[in-house]
Amino acid sequence: MIWKRSAVLRFYSVCGLLLQATASKSKVKGSQGQFPLTQNVTVVEGGTAILTCRVDQNDNTSLQWSNPAQQTLYFDDKKALRDNRIELVRASWHELSISVSDVSLSDEGQYTCSLFTMPVKTSKAYLTVLGVPEKPQISGFSSPVMEGDLMQLTCKTSGSKPAADIRWFKNDKEIKDVKYLKEEDANRKTFTVSSTLDFRVDRSDDGVAVICRVDHESLNATPQVAMQVLEIHYTPSVKIIPSTPFPQEGQSLTLTCESKGKPLPEPVLWTKDGAELPDPDRMVVSGRELNILFLNKTDNGTYRCEATNTIGQSSAEYVLIVHDPNSLAGQNGPDHALIGGIVAVVCIVTLCSIFLLGRYLARHKTYLTNELKGAEDAPDADTAIINAEGSQSNAEEKKEYFI
Repeated sequence: MIWKRSAVLRFYSVCGLLLQATASKSKVKGSQGQFPLTQNVTVVEGGTAILTCRVDQNDNTSLQWSNPAQQTLYFDDKKALRDNRIELVRASWHELSISVSDVSLSDEGQYTCSLFTMPVKTSKAYLTVLGVPEKPQISGFSSPVMEGDLMQLTCKTSGSKPAADIRWFKNDKEIKDVKYLKEEDANRKTFTVSSTLDFRVDRSDDGVAVICRVDHESLNATPQVAMQVLEIHYTPSVKIIPSTPFPQEGQSLTLTCESKGKPLPEPVLWTKDGAELPDPDRMVVSGRELNILFLNKTDNGTYRCEATNTIGQSSAEYVLIVHDPNSLAGQNGPDHALIGGIVAVVCIVTLCSIFLLGRYLARHKTYLTNELKGAEDAPDADTAIINAEGSQSNAEEKKEYFI
């Protein structure tokens, strides 16, 4: 098989040289404007690469493609290398295109298109093969995690070329403060990359999805992701909710113990004033609820709800004050005494204002009357003014004397 392949290669090479020799004299002038044109090609591993060589001006001169090892792949439309992955796409005097399917990393390199003029002209096309990163894996999570613990998650992916990028997301929000490590694989072509995320967990992290996303140009804008849902265990939180804000004698009251924790605390423990419930017939516990029937003053006190799970214990208290229905109705009604006091103050202020206004008007009237009297007794205007001023002065003197 090997000697046959070598023979074929030698045959096509000799043919090329003969073609060059026979056409050199008649085509030297026309061949000066001929030059092969190629383009670099990038393909994803496992995909198909199309290598195209074009000549704008060609006077029946042969074209040839060879691989990075300088093995002839195609000489015009004739296949020279026995490789089922390599096929002819188009062959003419102006173009030679071939395809390489199921491309591997070993196919990467510089391919040469040769135009057999005198001298031979060549053009290079570099085939870049992208290594697709493997699906990422998240390690380091052991369920469950206790609230307050430090969690360290590592995301790793191999086989990328060039090295892939890893990003972390928590609740759809990207986390920037992470560690990144890149290592070359044994084949010295691809890379293994890993990223480590450190954070301290709390109860709000329970059920949260932490996502590791791998971005790479070979993924066509569709990144690969790995997801880890967190399970956080924490002590219960307890709150007591009464069925009414103002409990009254004769009514019923329901106290609901709202407890949250993981594992879920069940059941809850009810006590009154630090002891057991004194009247089990009227004080009935149903699940998380305490129902007190026919309230009376003896039910007053501090009720405590206690919730426990495997992580810890927590409690909440409610102070019960049973109200008399009559006194509660009075408190809820309008305060007539306050309203009456306000009305009385307004009336007194109004009467005082009327009294002061009347006194001011009376004194002002007397002053004007004296001025007019002085004017009547005067023979002329100047005397009237003097008499008026005199009357006013006498009035002031009288006023001062009276005081």
